[in-house]
Amino acid sequence: MTEERRTLYPEITPYETGMLDVGEGHSLYYERVGTKGAKPAVFLHGGPGGGMSPDHRRQWDPDLYDVLLFDQRGCGKSLPFAEIENNDTWRIVADIERLREMCGHETWQVFGGSWGATLALAYAQTHPGRVSEIILRGVFLARQTEKHWLYSYGASEIMAEQWDDFTGLIPEAERSDLVRAYYKRLTSPDEETRLAAAREWSLWEGNVATLLPDAALLDSFANPEKAVPFARICAKFFLEDFFLKEAQLLANVGTISHLPGIIVQGRHDICTPPTSAWALRKAWPNADLWIVPDAGHSAAEPGIVDGLVRATDHFAGKQA
Repeated sequence: MTEERRTLYPEITPYETGMLDVGEGHSLYYERVGTKGAKPAVFLHGGPGGGMSPDHRRQWDPDLYDVLLFDQRGCGKSLPFAEIENNDTWRIVADIERLREMCGHETWQVFGGSWGATLALAYAQTHPGRVSEIILRGVFLARQTEKHWLYSYGASEIMAEQWDDFTGLIPEAERSDLVRAYYKRLTSPDEETRLAAAREWSLWEGNVATLLPDAALLDSFANPEKAVPFARICAKFFLEDFFLKEAQLLANVGTISHLPGIIVQGRHDICTPPTSAWALRKAWPNADLWIVPDAGHSAAEPGIVDGLVRATDHFAGKQA
């Protein structure tokens, strides 16, 4: 008999919402869900340039956790919308620490997927004394091989038709550096040019996110409210190598080696292939790697949901 897969906890309304002014013209939207004073956790969304959704609130037992979720700089309800100035990895790391101080937590669980996993590692390596444990999904270490895979050669060989759509917006003479070509269009003074580039960039990401096609997900990625900040911020971070030295997060794993962790990784993840999760696990013996055999990258896929909910339950001491 196979064990029944876990699903998300019931829909939940935040018990607190607000805006935190972090300076440099940026103000972050945040919300808190669960039970105030329970086990603290922070959720780091993907992208860069993604944002929160109501389903993100549902990955923890609300009776056992006090969870803070927030839209990163330029994302979601944070202001200014789609802003790329004063927006980088280390400013967001500082924002996370400001949010912890605002909540009054000594330590908290750090939970992030995809770019959120990158950010979780950057934050934990900067503030290891403020982290109780780490839960990651779809590990992205921002190494050159991973960037090359997604925007040069790799995913292109699997999602061939979608790759043609993505590259088709760019003249052949510029295709040797697609990220730069897209960034030029995403920052164009012409709105039509910006919107067309945002749509194609975002749809490429949506197409590589799931094991099976998901029309509803692609519709959401095509929506300008999601596509514009996602594409603009994401392209800038790729262009700037995520403001990290090559393999920096892997090299600095020793700073968090004492912390427990769980990595949930889809076997068929086209966006962030399992090689990065495996490299991280080998460097971090205190972390468990849970490979989901029938999943891709998306946090919404049933096997990934099951793994993430089991991970949060585990760290809350809840028996399956």
